[in-house]
Amino acid sequence: MIDTKVRERVEALMARGGRRILGIAGAPGAGKSTLAAQLAAHLGRAAVIVPMDGFHLANAELKRLERADRKGAHDTFDGFGYVAMLRRLRSPRPGETVYAPAFHREIEEAVAGEIPVASDVRLVITEGNYLLFDEGPWSEVHGLLDQAWYVDVDGAQRKAQLLERHMRFGRSREDALDWIENTDEPNARLIAATAGRADFRARIELETKHAQSE
Repeated sequence: MIDTKVRERVEALMARGGRRILGIAGAPGAGKSTLAAQLAAHLGRAAVIVPMDGFHLANAELKRLERADRKGAHDTFDGFGYVAMLRRLRSPRPGETVYAPAFHREIEEAVAGEIPVASDVRLVITEGNYLLFDEGPWSEVHGLLDQAWYVDVDGAQRKAQLLERHMRFGRSREDALDWIENTDEPNARLIAATAGRADFRARIELETKHAQSE
């Protein structure tokens, strides 16, 4: 269920008319996609989710760049491509559908052209780790959003969510814990430092599979 303050805030944003873009930022496992999905379900056909994760660099390119062992860091995404997509989404042309990429965890790759955004969509919800980051191409993102939210969540709960996710998609418990400690958490600390740039702090409760989280 969507928090009353969250619902009122998104409805006020849409009441301003025209195409609006809402950004939802937060650390890995914070529940950004959960909140985005809740909002989209509430708003129906008026909203479409365009995740930042669709701009993950391909695994082959990460290997070439020697960044595969830290996939998820800010320089393992096509940040310039993401900014270009946001610019297109800010200025919809009548009758033109913009196709955005989507990331699939089961194959750990992005698939191009999977998310259609019709010109009459009133709200684009984009969620990702680095929407408030102020380096490189990411520094342009905040200015392309009508509002930027940051998702707060209990740290232990967030790590439990990450552990469950990594194991669900094929990592052993040992490998999942290692990835959390050496990749997710350094990124999380970097992202947490950007929270002060958000227009609103949202807090949600995550559900994790208890058996795998212990």
